[in-house]
Amino acid sequence: MSCTTESHAYVIFGATGNLATVKLLPALYQLHCLGYLAPDVKILGCGRTPHDRAGWRDAVRQLLATTASVAPNCLDEFIMRLDYLPGSLQDAAFYQTLAGWVGSGECARNVIFYLSVSPELYVPVTVGLATAGLLAEDNGWRRVVVEKPFGHDLQSARDLQHELNTHLGEEQIYRIDHYVGKESVQNLLVLRFANMILEPLWNRHYIDHVQITHAETVGVDGRASYYDRHGGATRDMIQSHLLQVLALLAMEPPVSLEAESLRDEKVKVLRSIRPVDVTQLASHAVRAQYAGYHQEAGITPGSHTETYAALKLHIDNWRWRDVPFYLRTGKCLKERRSMVAVRFREPPMQLFQGTGAASVHPNWLLIGIQPDDVVQIEISAKVPGAETRTRQIVMDATVGNPGERKADAYEDLLLDVIEGNRSLFLRYDEVKAAWNVVDPVMRAWEEDEQPPLQYPVGSWGPKAAGQIFGRADQEWRQDLGCNGKADGEA
Repeated sequence: MSCTTESHAYVIFGATGNLATVKLLPALYQLHCLGYLAPDVKILGCGRTPHDRAGWRDAVRQLLATTASVAPNCLDEFIMRLDYLPGSLQDAAFYQTLAGWVGSGECARNVIFYLSVSPELYVPVTVGLATAGLLAEDNGWRRVVVEKPFGHDLQSARDLQHELNTHLGEEQIYRIDHYVGKESVQNLLVLRFANMILEPLWNRHYIDHVQITHAETVGVDGRASYYDRHGGATRDMIQSHLLQVLALLAMEPPVSLEAESLRDEKVKVLRSIRPVDVTQLASHAVRAQYAGYHQEAGITPGSHTETYAALKLHIDNWRWRDVPFYLRTGKCLKERRSMVAVRFREPPMQLFQGTGAASVHPNWLLIGIQPDDVVQIEISAKVPGAETRTRQIVMDATVGNPGERKADAYEDLLLDVIEGNRSLFLRYDEVKAAWNVVDPVMRAWEEDEQPPLQYPVGSWGPKAAGQIFGRADQEWRQDLGCNGKADGEA
């Protein structure tokens, strides 16, 4: 190997698993083809499957041929970066062999260790690396990427942080949330802080409420047992992804886009969220399961794990006092859609009483995250004719231009790790603040002997999900465009 100070490597633990094969390896391949990987970057796969180097390279070649846009010369060059180390992640001898591959002294590589493994292995792998001297930064930097979930609840997150801090500095830990890496989510920062037209309106004086939705049409097929034991909609989506979106929407302008400035402002938002009153939980939170959940293979009989969750939250600060933020997520819903819907307050005087426009629809700002990467503004306009009647019109903008390539979230995040850019990765106090929001709700649900509500597959969730609004003029926004007025829950 080349003994230069710039030599670095990606070491992927769990390299034959779903995340590595579906996301990480295709993302690294695209970075290679786009010229973002230096010539000396090496990629080592680690796993229990007994590949040798040639077998691993053949497996990755076949994988990329079916999952990525392959250019023959580019693929051949990428394959030459690959190496493989089989073994048990709980075997001390494995880490000694790994240490030999990394090198020592002047030939030591800078290394990124990606923990694409089950959460219960985070600590054993970290201990194995530390015992073999692989986390010391005497002759190169060491960065450890930890996939979500970071803990199962607040206490387990604290315990995990304590174990990691025994062997790693905070600056070495990269807690990844791929949702934040999506271009449409990153665009929230640009919409907020590059457009002066929004800033005067972005507060409690003009915004009635905010909705954040992540809807999936799929169920828990293929990961039912893990989801039932460790997941649930609140842990899987709200604690991480949706609270990150809320923080980006509600944060104050950071001093700069430098990582700590950005994360400081997000933490302030999360810490300002009013604790949910668990004595009035039904008016602030809804949980449900899709019909047939208990018939899925691997589900514990009588399980109360929710596949749908909705929360009403308030941010107690100067900008957002008394503006409700509604978060919801669910599986087996009617459409696959992630979006932000911002409803503005109605005018203080209704000037059109006694005309055909006596009832004017509220204004909305709609931000599509997936599958539609769009920004829409709904306003009222007069219908042509002698009478004064109004209708909603939409100012619609697609964020991307035709033919523009949209990078996968993992491409941006993996490149950021190489560059040491931590702005899109979660700091521990950010993770802790998010757990503080949802932990009381989850504990109250665990103590509740009543089973979750049920909702039909292919619906928008339980009808009772509308009860957390508490106002007849508020309801869930289901779609983009003028047809977005909610048509009732299933």
